[in-house]
Amino acid sequence: MSPDAPDAAAARSPRPRRVFVLGATGTIGRATVRALVARGHAVTCLVRPAAGPGGRLAHAETARLLAGATVRFGQATDPASLARDGFATDRFDAVVSCLASRTGVAADAWAVDHAAHVAALAAARAAGASQMVLLSAICVQKPRLAFQHAKLAFEKTLMKSGLDYTIVRPTAYFKSLTGQVERVRRGRPFLVFGDGTLTASKPIGDADLARFLADSLDDEGRRNAVLPVGGPGPAITPREQGEHLFALLGRRPRFRRVPLALLETAAATLGGAARLSPRLERAAELARIGHYYATESMLVLDPLTGRYDAAATPSFGSETLFDFQARLVRGEAAVERGDHAVF
Repeated sequence: MSPDAPDAAAARSPRPRRVFVLGATGTIGRATVRALVARGHAVTCLVRPAAGPGGRLAHAETARLLAGATVRFGQATDPASLARDGFATDRFDAVVSCLASRTGVAADAWAVDHAAHVAALAAARAAGASQMVLLSAICVQKPRLAFQHAKLAFEKTLMKSGLDYTIVRPTAYFKSLTGQVERVRRGRPFLVFGDGTLTASKPIGDADLARFLADSLDDEGRRNAVLPVGGPGPAITPREQGEHLFALLGRRPRFRRVPLALLETAAATLGGAARLSPRLERAAELARIGHYYATESMLVLDPLTGRYDAAATPSFGSETLFDFQARLVRGEAAVERGDHAVF
């Protein structure tokens, strides 16, 4: 299913509620709003006046993308705006947050992944909400980066808040793994770190993840739980992703290995100079983020062995990454990568 298609698999919620949504203009946020609306919930979204990648979405376009929901404009990172422009004087039953920092660097992460959520939690309680569904990330299992620590700090705050919670930690997203389709289509090799088998993931699509988030409002088995979730099918490596893409295009596989030492050296060099400039600190953190994703699998981590466990990573949904790759190649889907582009 296309992320922009109606949620044909939706069943009406047995208890439609008033739901406040954060992070609604991202691709996962938009799919989640559609899933909530399809289930009969009364959805209100707070979005930035200049929303979307690069702030290019006009108000009318934002409203079109979030059809069926009430759209309010304000700043989620400003507690006063969040309360005044977002929650206003309305009552809400639940909050669903797909909000995340756009870059992952420290200042952005602590402002968005932590502080904005702390303010939203306070406003939600004042508005009468008793439940929160939070989109987190599976990589917080092994926290080394600023955004991971910021996410974990809010997860702990939510768990202690007294609200019923569901914390969803998805594996890799399709949009994070399909940035090389056009590169390969133009005849260039597929880039991999090392030999392309260092990591693996169970990628999940926007529509499937949105259904999981929306259904978590009603599923008592997901109440007060931290839930990892991946897409359908076995775990796949970057090399397997590339091989399948070449097969779809009818071409002989060509790979170019990117040495991990490049990322390690960049992170170390920039980190050493970071005290000289905020710009260098930002670059150093982005290099650290790149190195993390090049070396760590997006699967459930076994705390006893310290190894990633594909079998223990739950699968959900119907569309695999390979299905999505095929739709991209046929021109039936597009990827909005925005600030997350790597290749």
